[in-house]
Amino acid sequence: MKLLTRLLKSPRKISYSQCGEDLIVAFLLYGHLGLTKPTYLDIGAHHPVILSNTFLFYQNGSSGVCVEADPLLYAKIKRRRKRDTCLNVGVGASDAKSANFYLMSTKALSTFSEVESQRYSQYQTHTIQQVIEVPLVTINNVIEQYFDPFPNFVSLDTEGLDLAIIKSLDFERYRPQVFCIETVTYTEDKSEEKIQDIITYMKANNYMVYADTYINTIFVEQDSWLARKA
Repeated sequence: MKLLTRLLKSPRKISYSQCGEDLIVAFLLYGHLGLTKPTYLDIGAHHPVILSNTFLFYQNGSSGVCVEADPLLYAKIKRRRKRDTCLNVGVGASDAKSANFYLMSTKALSTFSEVESQRYSQYQTHTIQQVIEVPLVTINNVIEQYFDPFPNFVSLDTEGLDLAIIKSLDFERYRPQVFCIETVTYTEDKSEEKIQDIITYMKANNYMVYADTYINTIFVEQDSWLARKA
């Protein structure tokens, strides 16, 4: 609670996320759920600081697992986030051992989805720079190997595969208290759409929508919310 008070009273509320998602999640984890050093799983971590949903927590003493398929971005995360476990792999929704990863000229749009990479390439500002083969793991494998019993917070941003990954998660065994998931398609012609299937699936697994920044939706586990401290 002292950490939350310090964050809220600070004259500068610094967010590293795209739309302040980390501050919203911090209010949930520190304030409502009473956690002091929440653990996290950041899938599609992208960068150690910029557009990061987990750096705020790292900065305040937490640690977790960052998954990033881009070798150059992975190296940056590993250098900056020394307390974190960093994995240069992709998270798949099947038992496949590897997959093609499409490195885009705009790093934040790199994806395992060939369909999405081709769609991005239709915009003149984005091109496929390289296609590399990357090892795959499942989200269940990562949680089983690195958490006991599961992370408090999961951030998920994989440019097109988020729903498939969420559907592969064993919710009977693993109940992270908070998720932040990208729930809008990327476009440059204002034709973006909310991905309602993700929201519907999370609700079906007893997660409620706590906040929505339009780009990302923040979910909290229903039982954790009912047992909240404040």
